Amino acid sequence: MKNMKWILAGFGLFVSILAAVAAFSSAGAQSQPPAAGANAVLNPSFEDMDGDVPKGWRKVTHQPQGVFEVDAAVAHSGKRSVKITSAEGGDLSWSAVVPVKPYSQYKLSGWIKTMDVKPAGRARGALFNIHGIDRYQTKPVMGTQDWTKVELAIDTEGNDALQLNCLFGGWGRATGTAWFDDLRLELVASKELKPEAAIDAAKTGAPISKYIYGQFIEHLGRCIYQGIWAEMLEDRKFFYPVADKESPWKAIGDPRNIRMNPIIPYVGVHVPEVRLRGNGEAGGIYQENLALIKGRNYTGRIVISADPGALPVQVSLAWEPGRNERQTVNLSELDTNYRTVPLAFTAEATSETARLEITSKGAESFRVGTLSLMPADNVDGFRPEVLKVLKDLDSPVYRWPGGNFVSGYNWKDGLGDPDRRPPRKNPAWTGVEHNDVGLHEFLNFCRLIGTDPYIAVNSGQGNETQAAEEVEYVNGVPDSPMGRWRARNGRSEPWGVKFWSIGNEMYGNWQLGHMPLQDYIKKHNRFAQAMWTKDTSIKLIAVGAVGTWSEGMLADCAEAMTYMSEHFYCGEMPGLMGHVAQIPREVRQIAEAHRKYRASIPALKGKDVRVALDEWNYWYGPHLYGELGTRYFLKDALGIAAGLHEYFRQSDIIYMANYAQTVNVIGAIKTTKTAAELETTGLVLKLYRAHYGTIPINVSGAPEPLDVAAAWKDGKKVLTVAVVNPTKTAQTIPLTWSGISVPKTAKLYLITGADEKAFNEPGKEPAVKIQEIAAAPFGAKLTLPPISISLYEVQVGK
Repeated sequence: MKNMKWILAGFGLFVSILAAVAAFSSAGAQSQPPAAGANAVLNPSFEDMDGDVPKGWRKVTHQPQGVFEVDAAVAHSGKRSVKITSAEGGDLSWSAVVPVKPYSQYKLSGWIKTMDVKPAGRARGALFNIHGIDRYQTKPVMGTQDWTKVELAIDTEGNDALQLNCLFGGWGRATGTAWFDDLRLELVASKELKPEAAIDAAKTGAPISKYIYGQFIEHLGRCIYQGIWAEMLEDRKFFYPVADKESPWKAIGDPRNIRMNPIIPYVGVHVPEVRLRGNGEAGGIYQENLALIKGRNYTGRIVISADPGALPVQVSLAWEPGRNERQTVNLSELDTNYRTVPLAFTAEATSETARLEITSKGAESFRVGTLSLMPADNVDGFRPEVLKVLKDLDSPVYRWPGGNFVSGYNWKDGLGDPDRRPPRKNPAWTGVEHNDVGLHEFLNFCRLIGTDPYIAVNSGQGNETQAAEEVEYVNGVPDSPMGRWRARNGRSEPWGVKFWSIGNEMYGNWQLGHMPLQDYIKKHNRFAQAMWTKDTSIKLIAVGAVGTWSEGMLADCAEAMTYMSEHFYCGEMPGLMGHVAQIPREVRQIAEAHRKYRASIPALKGKDVRVALDEWNYWYGPHLYGELGTRYFLKDALGIAAGLHEYFRQSDIIYMANYAQTVNVIGAIKTTKTAAELETTGLVLKLYRAHYGTIPINVSGAPEPLDVAAAWKDGKKVLTVAVVNPTKTAQTIPLTWSGISVPKTAKLYLITGADEKAFNEPGKEPAVKIQEIAAAPFGAKLTLPPISISLYEVQVGK
């Protein structure tokens, strides 16, 4: 975790992110910014208390450890100050939300006292800063200093609220003690916002790459398993012992009669062996909380062996556990060799608490090697209802398998008979990697939904030999060594995958195999040479992170890459406008950094190394859909739309962008066990992918607070204009047109709602939809609803 902006952290974050800002909206912040000359900070000297904390202020721990106090013995003025102490090293803040006027200039000042403050690494010391905008930070105070006044000039840009931090540490940990007092945020200048824009249809930019609408799926949480993949059973290969606290499997009868036998496993390192007592009492195992739909068929298989006295073994699907409402398959022809037996059931009731039972009332023992259960209408193992929504999303490229996951993944684990593939502990996240979805399944998934695959190779704990073999397995001719192995696994012809990334976030100490930059440069170059030796046509994407890492990689690896990866995530920011503005700001900063690199790094002369921003999104809030399964709101949709607008403006330098991730895990799609629905953010990606143009048109003027973008499509026969209104009031914007005559009406696609916190849930009527209006007013001015995204399609030619 780099800082509370969460830029660069990507899926490299090994800690969950919970937005501290959410609590601030009702923490006593003023609802409207004060006039010029007044102090915008509520309770700036910490004199008013709300229990044991100053009114309007909250404690935020960015990195432990530290102690928060209100000090009644030390103050610059009045009776109190706030205090932070850390003996072990901490990055902490007293934080408050302050409403401000957007596109205005403010002056921040305050007083800081320190005792033996020692920053470590990238830490700054004791300071004031504006959360999420790194450049707005005062000069730090370190060592032991009496009360010191610090000041800072701030341009609020598109923010209508700011989180003000009394920061201890900052981008790293510090030790010592700091006191903060007498803050003042004063409006210096502001302008009246009168949005207007000029659109010159003759001035166009570089074509927008379709890969801007890319997606990313990782073996994490409920993205693939319990998300895209149709398998209903968890831990179907018994990675965890039955009845273990981590296992979804429970015992029927005395749990002491179930042993994990390590001598004759079918897959993995052990097999559950049920020892029967021979007294007519049932013994066995079961898994519960399966979701069934009445009338739906379910198919599967069980790999099982049994002693003669254990027969028959019964496999039952019970939709009312403990009752007789079930279907049972009797297995009477078993022996001590493992045998795969098909299963088939039809649910006679809808249930969220169904269970699958494997039992016997006989004697001796039986062993369950593995088993599987899926809806019978699965499509090559994938959930049909999820595939439908994925096809609606229509993303042109999917990055896989990680993410942090790839740095501990052996791609060979995902080959061959799925029932024989070993289960592993997920190397980067919680839970088990079943290895049911490997290369063949991923590439078939791409075929099913009509998208291009983008494969990441393991440059963390892996080596260039493994990576080269993976390229040959996927793209090699049938008579190559890996091509022959591919044929034995069911596919003779190569897939011809174009996009490959060498590693993931290798700059971060959370990454398996992380190493210093100079060492990784050598490793990357070896990987590139080995992979291109197997296929010279592939496009290689290098790990980047704006700053020293990207500069070093571009300087010493420019000949060994086609594109450079960058990542960013944004948390929740106070104020609707500020929350929306951070996504395009991050895109713009990354693009601007790479333009500077092109001008300053000699190795880039004559080269066009564009950016693949292959992880980007909001990331905050509780996990409602499994690990990292956060919910998204209408306000997040506005931010994603504004982010797309910035990608369009940077079309000359950003080639690819992969929204992270697709399903459940901070996903554009959320699922239950039986339903799938586009999130608000997914609706935006679907809308722009389907209807926005590909040749960006110059938009000038002062559209603030609106975000306006325009583009041609269909051979300049159709003009598209998109406007994001991140305010809670309707906005009217006059438009001046050049190089084109426009009609008075146009088709309008509208995403809006009365509440910025509106959201969609799978299995329920969507609260946020794409509305289509066949003939909306258009031309010299547009009127935009509050909290809205408006995309116009304008017919201008035949």
